[in-house]
Amino acid sequence: MIPDTLTVVSCAIAEENVDTLFELLDSDVFTPTAWFDVETKLCRLDVFLEDGSQAESVCQSLQQAAELAGLPALKPELSTLARADWAEAWKRFFHVEKISDRIVVRPSWEKYEAKPGEVVITLDPGLSFGTGKHATTQGCLRFLDQLAAKNVNRSVLDMGCGSGILAIGAALLGFKDVRGFDNDPDCKKVSDENAEINNVSIPITIDDLSHPYPPADIVVANILAPVLIQFAPQIIASLSSRLIVSGILVEQYDGVKAAYEALGMQEVESLRIENWRTGLFKKA
Repeated sequence: MIPDTLTVVSCAIAEENVDTLFELLDSDVFTPTAWFDVETKLCRLDVFLEDGSQAESVCQSLQQAAELAGLPALKPELSTLARADWAEAWKRFFHVEKISDRIVVRPSWEKYEAKPGEVVITLDPGLSFGTGKHATTQGCLRFLDQLAAKNVNRSVLDMGCGSGILAIGAALLGFKDVRGFDNDPDCKKVSDENAEINNVSIPITIDDLSHPYPPADIVVANILAPVLIQFAPQIIASLSSRLIVSGILVEQYDGVKAAYEALGMQEVESLRIENWRTGLFKKA
């Protein structure tokens, strides 16, 4: 049964420290979000939990990550929020956004009339990560747009699908065989719902990176740099042509690149957006 009330773990954080903290958090356990309020000029980190019993461990994880990174101590606070109010809160931060030459992302509550040639992804992020606002998501979508312009008769596998935005974008761009997985049941649920909203059929499973998958022509892995390096052999074994990797801070990119080149991959191009870099690789 889905609870009507969410438990919220919140704390103030300097905007310039958000990326560092997120890199040290285990995103498989919970999904943090950071909001910069243009009205108050303050940055706030929130974690929304359906199971309030997780709040104490989330607080400890945030504090330990800050300490490990040498950041100022965080002081998490707990509150509750009606699910309906959470949905309304999203509307302050998530608006129609042009991502690439063809891709536009719009929240389900905003209207948008597509221009000729545009692909519009309609999204309700739910409690999962992925709205198109983050630089890593934008980098992946731009490379998918680039690859689709050359040949859509290729299969795509989205590793760690989150809200389903990348898999849905691939399907709307015209790729014929798109599938994805995530280790979080909430992500599968939200991805399935978003796929239905966009009138695309995408098999989403609950799984992880511990083993290779039946190879796809194109694999998209928007995860985190340490995970990309750790599971590089499994990721490479799951593709036959192109790989898009993201979730990589600029200073970590050379390490990721070296790990994949050591296993026979060749960088085609990389794209920097803000403090994040997304890489496009091919099998050499």
